[in-house]
Amino acid sequence: MSDAIRIYLNLGQWAEKQALSFLQTQGFSLIVANYHCRYGEIDLIVQKDQEIIFVEVKARSSTQYAQSYETISLSKQKKIMKSALCFLESEPRFSSFYCRFDVICFDFFQQFAKKIQHDFSKFPYDQQWIENAFTFDQEFINL
Repeated sequence: MSDAIRIYLNLGQWAEKQALSFLQTQGFSLIVANYHCRYGEIDLIVQKDQEIIFVEVKARSSTQYAQSYETISLSKQKKIMKSALCFLESEPRFSSFYCRFDVICFDFFQQFAKKIQHDFSKFPYDQQWIENAFTFDQEFINL
């Protein structure tokens, strides 16, 4: 595995842990991390009261070409929504909960050295929480 790929994988894992920790300080509890189904993957599924949040976590080691939230395509949104429907079908206890889709982004403003970084929090970054980033209101969902 190349160093660049290792940085990406480790940065992604770090970002998911940071996002979960942040959401827990907001009163959310983890239902499942890295939920997979035939449609795709959801990074975090969390709950607070009668609300479920499906969270996409994005981190970029450089914002030279785009910020994290700009990399979540309509195609990716569709996969997340279909995966959420799959989750809800498999977990009927959540059928009456309010659902929303949030994005938590980590944008670093300097290029990382081409080696494995163990503590990304030492690099300056911006964190952004986009609540209701996208919705089920789109017409394409037909399982």
